[in-house]
Amino acid sequence: MSGAKNVFKAFRELGPKQLGLYALYQAGLKSGYLRWRTRAGGKNSTQPVSIQTDLFSLPSQLSINAVLGEKGLARLLEEADEICAGQVRLFGGPPLPLELKAPEPLVHWTKYETGQAKLEEQDVKWSWEPGRFGWAYTLARAYYLTGHENYAKTFWENWEVFLDANPTHIGPHWVSAQEVALRLIAMGFCYQIFVNSEHTNQARIQRMATTLGDHALRIPPTLAYARAQNNNHLLTEAAGLLTAANLLPDHPAAGRWRQLGWRWFIHGLENQIAPDGSYVQQSTNYHRLMLQISLWVALLLRNSEPDTADSAAENPELPREFPEKTMGLLAEATRWLLNLMDPLTGRTPNLGPNDGAYIQPLSVLSHDDFRPVLQAASILYLDQRPFRRGPWDEMALWLMNDRAIQTPPAPKTVPSVQAPGIMRLPGLSSWAYLRTAQFTQRPGHADQLHLDLWWQGLNVAMDAGTYLYNADPPWDNALAQATVHNTLTVCDQDQMTRAGRFLYLDWAQAKIVSQERAKDGAWIRQIAEHDGYRHLGVIHRRSVSATDSGNWIITDFLLPARLPLREDKPFSVRLHWLLPDWPWNFQTDTLRLTSPKGAILLRIQAGEPADGQATEKVAFQIARAGELLFGEGSVSATRGWVSPTYGYKQAALSLSATLSGSLPLSLTSEWLLPIKG
Repeated sequence: MSGAKNVFKAFRELGPKQLGLYALYQAGLKSGYLRWRTRAGGKNSTQPVSIQTDLFSLPSQLSINAVLGEKGLARLLEEADEICAGQVRLFGGPPLPLELKAPEPLVHWTKYETGQAKLEEQDVKWSWEPGRFGWAYTLARAYYLTGHENYAKTFWENWEVFLDANPTHIGPHWVSAQEVALRLIAMGFCYQIFVNSEHTNQARIQRMATTLGDHALRIPPTLAYARAQNNNHLLTEAAGLLTAANLLPDHPAAGRWRQLGWRWFIHGLENQIAPDGSYVQQSTNYHRLMLQISLWVALLLRNSEPDTADSAAENPELPREFPEKTMGLLAEATRWLLNLMDPLTGRTPNLGPNDGAYIQPLSVLSHDDFRPVLQAASILYLDQRPFRRGPWDEMALWLMNDRAIQTPPAPKTVPSVQAPGIMRLPGLSSWAYLRTAQFTQRPGHADQLHLDLWWQGLNVAMDAGTYLYNADPPWDNALAQATVHNTLTVCDQDQMTRAGRFLYLDWAQAKIVSQERAKDGAWIRQIAEHDGYRHLGVIHRRSVSATDSGNWIITDFLLPARLPLREDKPFSVRLHWLLPDWPWNFQTDTLRLTSPKGAILLRIQAGEPADGQATEKVAFQIARAGELLFGEGSVSATRGWVSPTYGYKQAALSLSATLSGSLPLSLTSEWLLPIKG
């Protein structure tokens, strides 16, 4: 019965259009139609065509060297040399062997999707990531600045290894059209730089043309799946088609690629970005991906030229820039992510699904530094540079050339004080983000009223991230649950119904109830609530207040959603905080953390501040790396971990406070920072 209920809920919440498109994709798989459409040597199989070598204008080497400086250049060459030595940094992690051969035996990609063949790797993302050719951007940039042929040689040799080991449409690297599109874009970018290398011979040029065409032809047959997802899949696949159309203008399918790419890219942006600038996937990592792929497509538009008058007549809808509506949404999306960035580090809260995606990594800065993308997006969509010149300018130079240098700096006023959910204490380098989402597409994480707290560039109250999508329990996307977020859970239940590894139903919706500003316009108090526990007859309300001294007071209320409510009905609430793995000491109701910049106190008491409720009712636990360090009972293996990027996890401190009783119930957390000594 519950299965039938979940199907009905999915139909109601996801909508008939998305489910219908997904059903169409499944029908294509099961009928054999998609296997026929993507057979080797099929219709429009790539014929000998030339590749455009002026896809975009290259930035001046002097400009790039100026923003990188000696340290930045040394960092770039060090990573490029690692790749030449057979090592690659996946998802921004430590060096690992560069492996481009998928486990054999290989079969047609549709057999993996229909279950007729099993992927040897439990998590295919470890194969897909090197297959995206993100590492090739590093080799191309190093070659462009130094001219050292070893970088070109390494690219071409690894490229040939990949093609030989992964024939067209055969093996796991052809399962996802998004992976195909990202690889196509990377190959097209790198070809523009390696074209004049002594290692770029005619045989490789012709094989590159064939490869680019084969990749582009793989995308249209499964656009129904991308449209059903209505997320980054649709954007990247549309961008791949536009890239192929510009690279191979003489290909017989180029006009069709251009039409499809433009139609679905604009459709995707205008349906995935909300008016307030938030992105449909509710993830800072995916938000960055969306902005970055838009920058690439904007570059293609500025440099695209119809080949003939006939071609221009056939594609009158392809302009040289985005429509006004799209530009407005991208401007708001840029502001949204700027508002959520820590100004001292360039990092953002580890919000929502984080699969480590960083397409076109045109920067020497760390994987979690958002300034390269935000500098470039601000230049294009806001016509200003929010950051002074620095290594974060390299991406903008590649994607916008001289405009990256000529655009004026942003005004000194900080617009982020106006953003709901974000509270900043000017001059104290302390800020908080209160998560309040109105979901219009399926949520990735159950994180309503989660609170991220930052101080002096330190993320003192953290989001656990993602770690792994596909693994044995308990690590099957386990960090999506409310229990590991900095929020309240009720009666050991999640905020929403988890119907699958990537599917939540009964969406919890949040709203801001009231706000109070300081004289400078910054929010100093916000109250919000969500309805994720409406089936229990209760709501969770959270009040966040900032004090003049730089302290924070967070009070969580469990309140009746409707009256009358049985007064004797017991409820159990559990408040959770995820903290860095710093030295700690706990006394009575107060945790003392010794951070690199001074001591921090976190005091948790029952009731509102100074209302006289006894603290003995609160039961505390402290866990680290899945082990209980303080308190009674047991803890899940997923408690006390943080995943900074995909596939990697680090120990963290998990502090929970549990309170039981009749409604109303409340818990107050008081953060005292900074404290010397």
